[in-house]
Amino acid sequence: MAKGDDTVLRKKNKKLRKRNNNNTSSLSAKVSALIAAKKRRKAGKRRMCQGMCYSLPTPEDPFNDRCGKEELKTTSAKKKTPSKQKGETGPLGAKSVSGKKGAVGGSTSQKLNDIERESEVVTANNSVGQKYSIKSERKKFEVTEMADLCHVQQHDCDISEFPTAFVFWCLTKIENSLRQGDAYTDGEGNSFFLNPWGLEFSKCFSTGRDIIETCGTSATTEQIAWMVSGAADTFVRKEKQGLSFTGPFLLILVPSQEKAAQVRAVCKPLKSVGIHTVSIHPGASVDRQIQGLKICEPEFLVSTPERLLELVSMKAIDISGVSMLVIDGLNTICSAGQSDAIKSIKKYISGNPHLVIFNDCSNHTSIPMVRYLLTGSICRLSLNNSITSLSSCIIQSVTVCTSEDTVVKSIDALDQFCSSRTLNSKMLYILRKDIKCHKLVKTLKSKGCSISLDSDAASINDRVDSNSRPVVSVIDLEHIYTTDIGTYDVVVLPNFVPSMDDYVHILTKMARQSVNGVLHSFLTKENTELAVPLITILEQCGQEVPPTLQDLHHTSNMLED
Repeated sequence: MAKGDDTVLRKKNKKLRKRNNNNTSSLSAKVSALIAAKKRRKAGKRRMCQGMCYSLPTPEDPFNDRCGKEELKTTSAKKKTPSKQKGETGPLGAKSVSGKKGAVGGSTSQKLNDIERESEVVTANNSVGQKYSIKSERKKFEVTEMADLCHVQQHDCDISEFPTAFVFWCLTKIENSLRQGDAYTDGEGNSFFLNPWGLEFSKCFSTGRDIIETCGTSATTEQIAWMVSGAADTFVRKEKQGLSFTGPFLLILVPSQEKAAQVRAVCKPLKSVGIHTVSIHPGASVDRQIQGLKICEPEFLVSTPERLLELVSMKAIDISGVSMLVIDGLNTICSAGQSDAIKSIKKYISGNPHLVIFNDCSNHTSIPMVRYLLTGSICRLSLNNSITSLSSCIIQSVTVCTSEDTVVKSIDALDQFCSSRTLNSKMLYILRKDIKCHKLVKTLKSKGCSISLDSDAASINDRVDSNSRPVVSVIDLEHIYTTDIGTYDVVVLPNFVPSMDDYVHILTKMARQSVNGVLHSFLTKENTELAVPLITILEQCGQEVPPTLQDLHHTSNMLED
């Protein structure tokens, strides 16, 4: 080879080496360490711990770099650098230390990119049979890496009402992905962080109680993002605590294939932290979905009720370990005749999953299903202050009778409550001072009810033994604005209120922690002028208007004529 050609070749090799050295910076620390060790081994420049060591490694020198020599101590004063004190919080209330793995900052996104790039390279160079093991190892590493973002040192009982840093990170990831893919066009310029519904959901979610949303029939993109971010935060925390899940952690039931695609698009960005989402709907063949479930074990599952029930019956997927169940558009699902499918799915789930239900507040056809699902204490989530939304799942029982029959029918309501009451259920009688109710009060006292005609009803309720007898209290109508009536499931108005404002206040403030609310109202011929506004409220709330109330309305019209 000529001398000139040799020089050109050396320069070319030098450029290649320089280019390769620059490209190694894009690799992760693990891959870079392996490449460096290989170069040292080929060059014969091994570390002391890799050759023949005449001293053993110690905890202070695990790689034996100092060959057993003591570290030189210097007497020079060290510069004091400002550091965060213990318990000091960083941005968004996240506790972090500079340089710590998983700290919230610019290095976190770089680490996630390195993790994702490394997994893509390894997956591309391996066969299909190795994908599952790679995914499981990658998932363990990612869960450990991201767990530091969500205060894993806290227990479930220490969850703050304010969203954690990991929840905000998930919201950022979802929002950026949707805006880049043109999958989200509503609310341009408004961040998911500024959504007031999300902050209210975070407060309700932190209590651990089931949630019912009564603003509309279906969840919006922002609401789905907040729900899956909260579920991801809980999932990563439980994984860090050592809990393992054999099946999906989150199950979202949707009424249609289009809704399933929308929910999966929101959950898809969470794949970078090891949370995989699978969508199941009638739009794809059963065999293909079964094959997909075998390859991937999803943490989040989005499905229509009938297809999920079909796959569960075929034992293609196990949903017994579901920890959180979200039902989007319950009224639409029940109207399609899939109520039995939801009941069957609920029976397949062992334990008590955390429930979040989106229900149409203007239609009461799904109330039996809501009461079947939500049996314990709940949180009502609604930013809509309309009467229809605030009175959702409360049955308004209106009866027109004579003054003598009001006492008998009021006692019948008590007997009905005692026969069908549940644990911690309460009943309240609201009386009027301008109408004599001595006979009713005497009957209630004989049945062991607590009577309070002042505003100190709460202290009396605490002294009632709910295990031996039901909690039934009596207060005066004047005290409804100073008494917390949200804990009472059943409210009885033996004598109808003189103003519809009082009726609306009672209807929208009672049964805040239950879906078993019933408001009994008894009207007489003296209340004919209130028949029209009462009918309007019943029709607005989707309640049945009794024929006797219609007759009372017609009677009032005849008297006016």
